[in-house]
Amino acid sequence: MQNFPTTILFLWLVLFSKFHFSASKPSGFRFQLIPRDSPQSPLYLGNLTQAERIERMIKFTHAKATSYVNFLSTNQNATLHPDNIYVPIIRDDVLYYAGQVGIGTPPRMVWLMIDTGGGLIWTQCEPCINCFHQNYALFNSQASSTYEKLPCNHYLCSGPNSRFKCVNGECVYDFKYGGGNTKGVASLDSFVFKDMNAPPSIMTKIIFGCSNDNRNFLFAERGLISGILGLSFSPDSLLNQIFGQVNRRFSYCMAPLTEGLARPLYLRFAEDIPQPTGVINRTPFARGPAIKYYMLNLLDISINSNRLNFPPGTFRKIRGGTTNGFVIDSGAPNSMIDQRTNGVNAYQVVMNNIQQHYDSFGLQRRDPPSTGPSYKLCYNDKQGFNQHPTMTFNFQDADYVVEGRFMNIHFDEGGFFCVTILPGNGVSILGAHHQQNMRIIYDCNLYQLQFYPENCVNDQIP
Repeated sequence: MQNFPTTILFLWLVLFSKFHFSASKPSGFRFQLIPRDSPQSPLYLGNLTQAERIERMIKFTHAKATSYVNFLSTNQNATLHPDNIYVPIIRDDVLYYAGQVGIGTPPRMVWLMIDTGGGLIWTQCEPCINCFHQNYALFNSQASSTYEKLPCNHYLCSGPNSRFKCVNGECVYDFKYGGGNTKGVASLDSFVFKDMNAPPSIMTKIIFGCSNDNRNFLFAERGLISGILGLSFSPDSLLNQIFGQVNRRFSYCMAPLTEGLARPLYLRFAEDIPQPTGVINRTPFARGPAIKYYMLNLLDISINSNRLNFPPGTFRKIRGGTTNGFVIDSGAPNSMIDQRTNGVNAYQVVMNNIQQHYDSFGLQRRDPPSTGPSYKLCYNDKQGFNQHPTMTFNFQDADYVVEGRFMNIHFDEGGFFCVTILPGNGVSILGAHHQQNMRIIYDCNLYQLQFYPENCVNDQIP
Protein backbone atom coordinates (compact mmCIF):
# COMPACT_ATOMS: atom_id res chain seq x y z
CA MET A 1 0.00 0.00 0.00
CA GLN A 2 1.40 3.38 -0.92
CA ASN A 3 0.91 6.42 1.30
CA PHE A 4 -1.18 4.45 3.76
CA PRO A 5 -2.88 7.05 6.01
CA THR A 6 -3.85 6.45 9.59
CA THR A 7 -7.41 5.38 10.05
CA ILE A 8 -8.14 8.15 12.48
CA LEU A 9 -10.35 10.64 10.63
CA PHE A 10 -10.99 14.21 11.57
CA LEU A 11 -14.30 15.92 11.14
CA TRP A 12 -14.44 19.42 9.76
CA LEU A 13 -18.02 20.31 10.58
CA VAL A 14 -19.73 21.17 7.29
CA LEU A 15 -23.52 20.96 7.05
CA PHE A 16 -24.85 20.70 3.52
CA SER A 17 -28.64 20.53 3.82
CA LYS A 18 -31.12 23.20 4.89
CA PHE A 19 -32.48 21.29 7.82
CA HIS A 20 -34.15 22.68 10.92
CA PHE A 21 -34.20 20.98 14.30
CA SER A 22 -37.74 22.18 14.90
CA ALA A 23 -39.03 19.84 12.19
CA SER A 24 -41.73 17.40 13.25
CA LYS A 25 -40.26 14.43 11.42
CA PRO A 26 -36.70 13.11 11.10
CA SER A 27 -34.51 15.18 8.78
CA GLY A 28 -31.14 14.43 7.27
CA PHE A 29 -27.79 16.11 7.45
CA ARG A 30 -24.14 15.21 7.06
CA PHE A 31 -20.71 16.15 8.35
CA GLN A 32 -17.76 16.14 5.99
CA LEU A 33 -14.82 14.04 7.19
CA ILE A 34 -11.20 14.77 6.33
CA PRO A 35 -8.46 12.13 6.70
CA ARG A 36 -6.20 12.67 9.72
CA ASP A 37 -3.03 13.05 7.65
CA SER A 38 -4.53 15.24 4.95
CA PRO A 39 -3.06 18.76 4.66
CA GLN A 40 -6.68 19.96 4.94
CA SER A 41 -6.94 18.58 8.48
CA PRO A 42 -6.78 21.22 11.23
CA LEU A 43 -4.50 18.85 13.13
CA TYR A 44 -2.20 18.00 10.23
CA LEU A 45 1.24 17.11 11.59
CA GLY A 46 3.09 17.29 8.28
CA ASN A 47 4.31 14.50 6.04
CA LEU A 48 4.91 11.30 7.98
CA THR A 49 6.58 8.17 6.69
CA GLN A 50 4.53 5.03 6.27
CA ALA A 51 6.31 3.45 9.23
CA GLU A 52 5.49 6.47 11.41
CA ARG A 53 1.82 6.30 10.44
CA ILE A 54 1.63 2.59 11.17
CA GLU A 55 3.36 3.03 14.52
CA ARG A 56 0.82 5.70 15.46
CA MET A 57 -2.05 3.43 14.38
CA ILE A 58 -0.88 0.70 16.74
CA LYS A 59 -0.34 3.16 19.57
CA PHE A 60 -3.82 4.64 19.08
CA THR A 61 -5.49 1.22 19.12
CA HIS A 62 -3.76 0.24 22.37
CA ALA A 63 -4.75 3.56 23.94
CA LYS A 64 -8.41 3.03 23.00
CA ALA A 65 -8.39 -0.52 24.31
CA THR A 66 -6.85 0.52 27.63
CA SER A 67 -9.57 3.11 28.13
CA TYR A 68 -12.33 0.58 27.42
CA VAL A 69 -10.82 -1.95 29.79
CA ASN A 70 -10.51 0.66 32.54
CA PHE A 71 -14.16 1.57 32.22
CA LEU A 72 -15.65 -1.87 31.71
CA SER A 73 -13.57 -3.51 34.44
CA THR A 74 -14.66 -1.00 37.08
CA ASN A 75 -18.31 -0.78 36.11
CA GLN A 76 -19.70 -4.30 36.39
CA ASN A 77 -22.09 -3.17 39.10
CA ALA A 78 -21.95 0.58 38.47
CA THR A 79 -24.90 2.92 38.63
CA LEU A 80 -25.19 6.08 36.54
CA HIS A 81 -23.56 8.32 39.12
CA PRO A 82 -21.07 10.95 37.94
CA ASP A 83 -18.29 9.52 40.06
CA ASN A 84 -18.65 6.16 38.26
CA ILE A 85 -18.49 7.48 34.70
CA TYR A 86 -15.30 6.76 32.75
CA VAL A 87 -15.34 7.56 29.07
CA PRO A 88 -12.71 6.16 26.68
CA ILE A 89 -10.73 8.99 25.22
CA ILE A 90 -7.50 8.97 23.29
CA ARG A 91 -4.62 10.96 24.68
CA ASP A 92 -1.67 12.86 23.21
CA ASP A 93 -2.59 13.95 19.65
CA VAL A 94 -4.83 10.90 19.18
CA LEU A 95 -8.24 12.31 18.36
CA TYR A 96 -11.25 10.75 16.79
CA TYR A 97 -13.24 13.43 14.97
CA ALA A 98 -13.11 17.17 15.56
CA GLY A 99 -15.65 19.79 14.52
CA GLN A 100 -16.14 23.53 14.85
CA VAL A 101 -19.43 24.62 16.41
CA GLY A 102 -20.82 27.87 17.73
CA ILE A 103 -22.14 28.04 21.29
CA GLY A 104 -24.34 30.83 22.66
CA THR A 105 -25.81 34.08 21.32
CA PRO A 106 -23.80 35.58 19.70
CA PRO A 107 -22.07 32.26 18.99
CA ARG A 108 -18.56 31.59 20.28
CA MET A 109 -16.82 29.25 17.84
CA VAL A 110 -15.01 26.32 19.48
CA TRP A 111 -13.49 23.04 18.35
CA LEU A 112 -14.97 19.94 19.97
CA MET A 113 -13.81 16.34 19.73
CA ILE A 114 -16.61 14.09 18.41
CA ASP A 115 -16.71 10.92 20.52
CA THR A 116 -19.06 7.97 19.97
CA GLY A 117 -17.94 6.64 23.36
CA GLY A 118 -18.89 9.80 25.27
CA GLY A 119 -22.18 11.38 26.27
CA LEU A 120 -21.66 14.78 27.81
CA ILE A 121 -21.11 17.75 25.50
CA TRP A 122 -18.69 20.15 27.19
CA THR A 123 -16.37 23.06 26.53
CA GLN A 124 -13.95 25.05 28.65
CA CYS A 125 -15.61 28.07 30.24
CA GLU A 126 -14.80 31.29 32.03
CA PRO A 127 -14.19 31.92 34.86
CA CYS A 128 -11.69 29.07 34.84
CA ILE A 129 -10.23 27.38 37.92
CA ASN A 130 -7.91 25.11 35.95
CA CYS A 131 -7.93 24.93 32.14
CA PHE A 132 -5.60 23.47 29.56
CA HIS A 133 -4.06 25.64 26.87
CA GLN A 134 -6.42 26.89 24.18
CA ASN A 135 -5.43 29.08 21.21
CA TYR A 136 -8.69 31.07 21.27
CA ALA A 137 -10.89 32.60 23.94
CA LEU A 138 -12.82 30.33 26.31
CA PHE A 139 -16.60 30.38 26.24
CA ASN A 140 -18.01 33.13 28.48
CA SER A 141 -21.54 32.29 29.60
CA GLN A 142 -22.18 35.87 30.72
CA ALA A 143 -21.67 37.07 27.15
CA SER A 144 -24.46 34.79 25.82
CA SER A 145 -28.03 36.07 25.97
CA THR A 146 -29.45 32.53 25.64
CA TYR A 147 -27.35 30.84 28.34
CA GLU A 148 -29.09 29.12 31.29
CA LYS A 149 -27.95 26.83 34.06
CA LEU A 150 -29.66 23.44 34.12
CA PRO A 151 -32.05 23.46 37.11
CA CYS A 152 -31.50 20.99 39.92
CA ASN A 153 -34.98 19.52 39.42
CA HIS A 154 -34.13 18.37 35.90
CA TYR A 155 -34.21 14.58 35.52
CA LEU A 156 -30.51 14.53 34.62
CA CYS A 157 -29.73 16.19 37.95
CA SER A 158 -32.11 14.38 40.29
CA GLY A 159 -33.41 10.86 40.76
CA PRO A 160 -31.80 7.41 40.76
CA ASN A 161 -30.48 7.62 37.17
CA SER A 162 -29.20 11.18 37.20
CA ARG A 163 -26.02 11.98 35.30
CA PHE A 164 -25.27 15.09 37.34
CA LYS A 165 -25.86 16.11 40.95
CA CYS A 166 -27.08 19.17 42.76
CA VAL A 167 -24.51 20.89 44.99
CA ASN A 168 -25.27 24.22 46.71
CA GLY A 169 -28.20 24.83 44.38
CA GLU A 170 -26.21 24.18 41.19
CA CYS A 171 -26.38 21.16 38.88
CA VAL A 172 -22.74 20.05 38.57
CA TYR A 173 -20.71 17.17 37.18
CA ASP A 174 -17.34 15.56 37.83
CA PHE A 175 -16.46 13.17 34.99
CA LYS A 176 -13.32 11.08 34.52
CA TYR A 177 -11.99 10.27 31.03
CA GLY A 178 -9.25 7.70 31.46
CA GLY A 179 -6.50 9.92 32.88
CA GLY A 180 -8.43 13.16 32.30
CA ASN A 181 -10.99 14.83 34.52
CA THR A 182 -13.50 17.63 33.86
CA LYS A 183 -15.72 19.49 36.34
CA GLY A 184 -18.27 22.20 35.79
CA VAL A 185 -21.87 23.35 35.69
CA ALA A 186 -24.53 21.60 33.60
CA SER A 187 -25.97 24.25 31.30
CA LEU A 188 -28.30 25.04 28.40
CA ASP A 189 -27.59 27.16 25.32
CA SER A 190 -27.91 27.36 21.56
CA PHE A 191 -25.53 25.48 19.28
CA VAL A 192 -24.82 26.77 15.77
CA PHE A 193 -23.61 24.61 12.89
CA LYS A 194 -22.35 26.76 10.04
CA ASP A 195 -22.64 25.81 6.40
CA MET A 196 -20.70 27.22 3.47
CA ASN A 197 -23.66 26.61 1.13
CA ALA A 198 -26.73 27.38 3.25
CA PRO A 199 -27.87 29.40 6.25
CA PRO A 200 -26.52 28.10 9.58
CA SER A 201 -28.57 25.55 11.51
CA ILE A 202 -29.35 26.40 15.11
CA MET A 203 -30.22 23.96 17.91
CA THR A 204 -31.73 25.63 20.94
CA LYS A 205 -31.54 24.62 24.61
CA ILE A 206 -28.90 21.96 24.14
CA ILE A 207 -27.64 20.55 27.45
CA PHE A 208 -23.88 20.87 27.75
CA GLY A 209 -21.18 21.19 30.36
CA CYS A 210 -19.58 24.55 31.12
CA SER A 211 -16.28 23.14 32.38
CA ASN A 212 -14.04 25.30 34.54
CA ASP A 213 -11.74 22.64 36.04
CA ASN A 214 -10.05 20.36 33.49
CA ARG A 215 -6.96 18.27 34.15
CA ASN A 216 -4.68 15.83 32.31
CA PHE A 217 -6.17 16.18 28.83
CA LEU A 218 -2.98 15.70 26.85
CA PHE A 219 -4.93 15.79 23.58
CA ALA A 220 -5.27 19.55 24.10
CA GLU A 221 -1.57 20.36 23.99
CA ARG A 222 -1.88 21.71 20.44
CA GLY A 223 -4.38 24.30 21.70
CA LEU A 224 -7.15 23.49 19.19
CA ILE A 225 -9.67 21.36 21.08
CA SER A 226 -11.85 23.00 23.72
CA GLY A 227 -13.93 20.01 24.79
CA ILE A 228 -15.98 17.02 23.66
CA LEU A 229 -19.25 16.39 21.81
CA GLY A 230 -20.67 12.97 22.71
CA LEU A 231 -22.64 10.65 20.41
CA SER A 232 -23.09 7.62 22.70
CA PHE A 233 -26.20 5.99 24.15
CA SER A 234 -26.09 8.37 27.12
CA PRO A 235 -29.16 10.63 27.57
CA ASP A 236 -27.00 13.78 27.56
CA SER A 237 -25.37 13.03 24.18
CA LEU A 238 -26.19 15.12 21.12
CA LEU A 239 -27.67 12.06 19.42
CA ASN A 240 -30.24 11.59 22.19
CA GLN A 241 -30.98 15.28 22.63
CA ILE A 242 -32.02 15.63 18.98
CA PHE A 243 -33.47 12.12 18.65
CA GLY A 244 -36.84 13.40 17.38
CA GLN A 245 -35.15 15.07 14.43
CA VAL A 246 -32.61 12.39 13.47
CA ASN A 247 -34.37 9.29 14.83
CA ARG A 248 -31.14 8.43 16.68
CA ARG A 249 -29.46 7.10 13.54
CA PHE A 250 -26.08 7.96 12.08
CA SER A 251 -23.80 6.32 9.55
CA TYR A 252 -20.49 6.41 7.72
CA CYS A 253 -18.83 4.55 4.87
CA MET A 254 -15.04 4.37 5.05
CA ALA A 255 -13.39 4.29 1.64
CA PRO A 256 -10.31 2.10 1.17
CA LEU A 257 -7.65 3.96 3.03
CA THR A 258 -5.26 4.05 0.09
CA GLU A 259 -7.88 6.06 -1.78
CA GLY A 260 -9.71 7.96 0.94
CA LEU A 261 -7.09 10.67 1.50
CA ALA A 262 -8.14 12.61 -1.58
CA ARG A 263 -11.89 12.12 -1.21
CA PRO A 264 -14.31 13.54 1.34
CA LEU A 265 -16.08 11.16 3.68
CA TYR A 266 -19.33 11.85 5.48
CA LEU A 267 -20.90 11.19 8.83
CA ARG A 268 -24.58 11.00 7.89
CA PHE A 269 -27.68 11.35 10.05
CA ALA A 270 -31.30 10.19 9.61
CA GLU A 271 -32.77 10.67 6.14
CA ASP A 272 -29.34 11.45 4.68
CA ILE A 273 -28.31 7.81 5.17
CA PRO A 274 -28.57 6.12 1.74
CA GLN A 275 -30.93 3.24 1.19
CA PRO A 276 -29.21 -0.11 0.49
CA THR A 277 -29.57 -1.73 -2.90
CA GLY A 278 -29.32 -5.22 -1.39
CA VAL A 279 -29.76 -7.01 1.91
CA ILE A 280 -28.96 -5.07 5.05
CA ASN A 281 -27.43 -7.03 7.94
CA ARG A 282 -28.54 -6.34 11.52
CA THR A 283 -27.07 -7.31 14.88
CA PRO A 284 -28.26 -6.00 18.26
CA PHE A 285 -26.11 -3.92 20.56
CA ALA A 286 -25.30 -5.54 23.89
CA ARG A 287 -27.44 -4.13 26.68
CA GLY A 288 -26.61 -3.32 30.26
CA PRO A 289 -27.24 -0.56 32.82
CA ALA A 290 -23.69 0.78 32.61
CA ILE A 291 -23.07 0.15 28.89
CA LYS A 292 -22.90 3.41 26.98
CA TYR A 293 -20.61 2.14 24.22
CA TYR A 294 -21.46 0.32 21.03
CA MET A 295 -20.87 -3.23 22.17
CA LEU A 296 -21.84 -6.26 20.09
CA ASN A 297 -22.62 -9.91 20.77
CA LEU A 298 -19.82 -11.82 19.02
CA LEU A 299 -20.57 -15.54 18.88
CA ASP A 300 -17.67 -16.87 16.79
CA ILE A 301 -14.99 -16.01 14.22
CA SER A 302 -14.40 -17.64 10.83
CA ILE A 303 -11.31 -17.71 8.63
CA ASN A 304 -12.14 -18.32 4.94
CA SER A 305 -15.68 -19.28 5.99
CA ASN A 306 -14.35 -21.98 8.35
CA ARG A 307 -15.83 -21.49 11.79
CA LEU A 308 -13.26 -21.65 14.58
CA ASN A 309 -15.97 -22.96 16.93
CA PHE A 310 -15.20 -20.90 19.99
CA PRO A 311 -17.18 -22.09 23.03
CA PRO A 312 -20.40 -20.18 23.80
CA GLY A 313 -19.70 -17.09 25.88
CA THR A 314 -16.06 -16.76 24.76
CA PHE A 315 -16.45 -13.08 23.85
CA ARG A 316 -19.23 -12.16 26.26
CA LYS A 317 -18.57 -10.00 29.28
CA ILE A 318 -19.19 -12.27 32.27
CA ARG A 319 -19.19 -11.03 35.83
CA GLY A 320 -15.98 -12.17 37.42
CA GLY A 321 -14.50 -13.13 34.05
CA THR A 322 -11.46 -11.68 32.33
CA THR A 323 -12.96 -10.48 29.05
CA ASN A 324 -14.85 -7.21 28.72
CA GLY A 325 -16.76 -7.97 25.55
CA PHE A 326 -16.61 -6.75 21.94
CA VAL A 327 -16.73 -3.09 20.87
CA ILE A 328 -17.08 -1.50 17.43
CA ASP A 329 -15.04 1.70 17.27
CA SER A 330 -14.05 3.59 14.11
CA GLY A 331 -11.67 5.62 16.29
CA ALA A 332 -9.51 2.53 16.88
CA PRO A 333 -7.39 2.04 13.74
CA ASN A 334 -6.83 -1.72 14.09
CA SER A 335 -9.02 -4.58 15.16
CA MET A 336 -8.05 -6.32 18.37
CA ILE A 337 -8.83 -9.86 19.55
CA ASP A 338 -8.69 -10.45 23.29
CA GLN A 339 -6.10 -12.86 24.68
CA ARG A 340 -8.05 -13.21 27.91
CA THR A 341 -11.40 -14.38 26.62
CA ASN A 342 -13.40 -16.78 28.74
CA GLY A 343 -11.55 -20.12 28.79
CA VAL A 344 -9.33 -19.61 25.72
CA ASN A 345 -6.77 -17.28 24.14
CA ALA A 346 -8.95 -16.21 21.22
CA TYR A 347 -6.24 -14.02 19.67
CA GLN A 348 -3.82 -16.93 19.43
CA VAL A 349 -6.45 -19.23 17.93
CA VAL A 350 -7.27 -16.67 15.23
CA MET A 351 -3.63 -15.97 14.41
CA ASN A 352 -2.74 -19.68 14.29
CA ASN A 353 -5.43 -20.22 11.65
CA ILE A 354 -4.30 -17.24 9.58
CA GLN A 355 -0.71 -18.48 9.80
CA GLN A 356 -1.75 -21.93 8.61
CA HIS A 357 -3.40 -20.32 5.60
CA TYR A 358 -0.31 -18.37 4.56
CA ASP A 359 2.08 -21.22 5.34
CA SER A 360 0.08 -23.46 3.01
CA PHE A 361 1.15 -21.21 0.10
CA GLY A 362 4.81 -21.46 1.04
CA LEU A 363 5.17 -17.82 2.02
CA GLN A 364 8.27 -16.97 4.02
CA ARG A 365 7.78 -15.71 7.57
CA ARG A 366 9.81 -12.75 8.72
CA ASP A 367 10.25 -10.82 11.93
CA PRO A 368 7.90 -7.87 12.47
CA PRO A 369 9.29 -4.31 12.54
CA SER A 370 11.67 -3.87 15.46
CA THR A 371 10.71 -0.32 16.46
CA GLY A 372 7.76 0.29 18.79
CA PRO A 373 4.77 -1.97 19.40
CA SER A 374 4.21 -4.09 16.34
CA TYR A 375 2.14 -6.67 14.54
CA LYS A 376 2.97 -10.27 15.34
CA LEU A 377 2.54 -12.12 12.02
CA CYS A 378 4.48 -10.90 8.97
CA TYR A 379 5.51 -12.41 5.63
CA ASN A 380 7.78 -11.43 2.76
CA ASP A 381 5.87 -10.40 -0.35
CA LYS A 382 5.57 -12.98 -3.10
CA GLN A 383 5.13 -11.64 -6.62
CA GLY A 384 1.57 -12.04 -7.84
CA PHE A 385 0.28 -13.42 -4.53
CA ASN A 386 -3.23 -12.24 -3.65
CA GLN A 387 -4.72 -15.20 -1.77
CA HIS A 388 -5.31 -13.30 1.45
CA PRO A 389 -7.86 -14.95 3.78
CA THR A 390 -11.19 -13.44 4.63
CA MET A 391 -12.23 -13.14 8.25
CA THR A 392 -15.84 -13.20 9.40
CA PHE A 393 -17.11 -11.89 12.70
CA ASN A 394 -20.09 -14.14 13.41
CA PHE A 395 -22.32 -11.76 15.34
CA GLN A 396 -25.74 -12.51 16.73
CA ASP A 397 -28.10 -12.67 13.71
CA ALA A 398 -25.50 -11.44 11.20
CA ASP A 399 -22.09 -12.26 9.69
CA TYR A 400 -19.64 -9.42 9.11
CA VAL A 401 -17.10 -10.35 6.40
CA VAL A 402 -13.73 -8.59 6.17
CA GLU A 403 -12.28 -8.76 2.66
CA GLY A 404 -8.88 -10.42 2.33
CA ARG A 405 -7.25 -7.24 1.02
CA PHE A 406 -8.16 -5.45 4.27
CA MET A 407 -6.55 -8.08 6.49
CA ASN A 408 -3.01 -6.75 6.07
CA ILE A 409 -0.76 -3.74 5.78
CA HIS A 410 2.01 -3.81 3.17
CA PHE A 411 5.28 -2.14 4.09
CA ASP A 412 6.40 -0.59 0.83
CA GLU A 413 10.04 -0.07 1.75
CA GLY A 414 10.55 -3.49 3.30
CA GLY A 415 8.75 -5.61 0.74
CA PHE A 416 6.61 -7.43 3.29
CA PHE A 417 3.16 -7.39 4.83
CA CYS A 418 1.76 -7.94 8.32
CA VAL A 419 -1.62 -9.08 9.57
CA THR A 420 -3.16 -6.03 11.26
CA ILE A 421 -4.93 -7.79 14.15
CA LEU A 422 -3.52 -6.83 17.55
CA PRO A 423 -3.62 -8.84 20.81
CA GLY A 424 -6.05 -7.47 23.37
CA ASN A 425 -5.76 -7.58 27.13
CA GLY A 426 -9.34 -7.46 28.31
CA VAL A 427 -11.36 -6.32 25.29
CA SER A 428 -11.91 -7.10 21.59
CA ILE A 429 -12.46 -4.30 19.05
CA LEU A 430 -13.71 -4.09 15.48
CA GLY A 431 -11.45 -1.27 14.30
CA ALA A 432 -11.51 1.08 11.34
CA HIS A 433 -9.13 -0.99 9.17
CA HIS A 434 -11.76 -3.75 9.07
CA GLN A 435 -14.57 -1.30 8.34
CA GLN A 436 -13.37 -0.28 4.90
CA ASN A 437 -15.93 -0.52 2.09
CA MET A 438 -18.74 -1.24 4.55
CA ARG A 439 -21.75 0.99 5.14
CA ILE A 440 -22.02 1.16 8.94
CA ILE A 441 -25.28 2.39 10.48
CA TYR A 442 -25.74 2.95 14.20
CA ASP A 443 -29.50 2.67 14.74
CA CYS A 444 -29.95 3.60 18.39
CA ASN A 445 -33.72 3.71 17.98
CA LEU A 446 -33.83 -0.01 17.12
CA TYR A 447 -30.75 -0.65 19.30
CA GLN A 448 -28.83 -2.38 16.56
CA LEU A 449 -25.84 -2.07 14.24
CA GLN A 450 -26.71 -2.32 10.56
CA PHE A 451 -24.20 -2.89 7.80
CA TYR A 452 -23.78 -3.92 4.17
CA PRO A 453 -20.92 -3.86 1.63
CA GLU A 454 -20.61 -0.65 -0.36
CA ASN A 455 -18.06 0.98 -2.63
CA CYS A 456 -17.39 3.81 -0.22
CA VAL A 457 -15.37 5.84 -2.73
CA ASN A 458 -18.75 6.69 -4.26
CA ASP A 459 -20.11 8.08 -0.98
CA GLN A 460 -20.34 11.62 -2.33
CA ILE A 461 -22.69 14.59 -2.15
CA PRO A 462 -25.62 13.90 -4.52
